[in-house]
Amino acid sequence: MTLAHLHLLLNHFPVIGSMIALILLLAAIIGNSNDLKLASLILLLATALITIPTYMSGKAAESDIRQLPNVSQKLIVAHENAALLAYLFMEITGAISWFSLWQFRRNSRFGPRTISVVFAFGLLTLGLMANAATIGGAVRHPEMLAAADAFAVPGVALGLNAIAIGHFFAGGARWAWATCQTLHFMGLSLLLGTVFVVDLRLLGMMRSIPFSAVHRLLPWGMLGFSLNLFTGMCYFLGAPEQYIHNPTFYWKMVLVMIAGANATYLTVFDGPWALRSNEDAPVQIKCVAASTILLWVGVLFCGLMLPFLGNAF
Repeated sequence: MTLAHLHLLLNHFPVIGSMIALILLLAAIIGNSNDLKLASLILLLATALITIPTYMSGKAAESDIRQLPNVSQKLIVAHENAALLAYLFMEITGAISWFSLWQFRRNSRFGPRTISVVFAFGLLTLGLMANAATIGGAVRHPEMLAAADAFAVPGVALGLNAIAIGHFFAGGARWAWATCQTLHFMGLSLLLGTVFVVDLRLLGMMRSIPFSAVHRLLPWGMLGFSLNLFTGMCYFLGAPEQYIHNPTFYWKMVLVMIAGANATYLTVFDGPWALRSNEDAPVQIKCVAASTILLWVGVLFCGLMLPFLGNAF
């Protein structure tokens, strides 16, 4: 299976996942159901996570089909630009969804304003995802377009200029790449600092501190993850060939996905939250904490070893 196959498998999830999550969220708002709100926000967060490899595998799929006959280069570029904009809004929606889950864990209720913002961003994201999916499907099925010229870029195509953004970070501005590196390591420090404090508490250290206290640090960890995700995407846009041909990068993405699922467990579920001062966590929670530390160490290792493992750099 190539990355093109993987992209064809994954690209349905952002659209369908967003649609189902928004239907659940609308039903939750109408019925004032916290359970449905919880389910819809978790689904939006999961959709945001799976959108990361969906977008990145799309770049590999592009390199596989670009030279095929009867493939419109204009549609490929339009799809890439539309997908980048949809990806950006999907990650913002996922971040706000996570914050709403964190807020619920602390206050035992959802903030109505936060839920409204999630729903608004979710609707906008779904529209952008549908736009990107329509253009992407037309790359190999031009009959999907109603335009007179099937190989013209649709007038409704909304998107960012992915190529121009990549050139800007790769060499257009001499300070851009260095700034991204600085922000990337700042985000990494925030993320790993939060991960180690939270998970070491679950493993039995700092037992005098209740988990509800270290739980306050999680937004700082999310801020660090967001910085890493943003700057990492800038790297990817600037030199995609260095990543799509490197298996170590794929392992890094797999570890990020699993670590993100672990973070959801620490944010939402009751087990860790119930730990009070001088209480020890059950074995199950300790296993989750230990695996989270190992996963992020694995992410760090794969990121540092990208220039040395594989043949992309």
